[in-house]
Amino acid sequence: MSDLDKIIHQPARLKVMATLSALPNDAEADFVFVRDELGMTDGNLGSHLSKLETAGYIKLKKAFENRKPRTYIKMTAKGRDRFETHVTTLRQILGQ
Repeated sequence: MSDLDKIIHQPARLKVMATLSALPNDAEADFVFVRDELGMTDGNLGSHLSKLETAGYIKLKKAFENRKPRTYIKMTAKGRDRFETHVTTLRQILGQ
């Protein structure tokens, strides 16, 4: 059980990481897409993204498009590796 990642294991962050892991390696997801997909509030998602970014699991890119702020989220190689290890450990626990 030592391979369970305490940062990823929290349900909301697990959902964020699962959503990002479905994207190709270098793809980015729009903040609004992730928020709506997971049914989270801006503040709640922002808080979880901050923890994932601090851990080095994601990178955030902020930009302006037509004078509107936009945030893009990208899973890092480290984040992808830790997520895959976490999922493998969960599968082992479940006996799959």
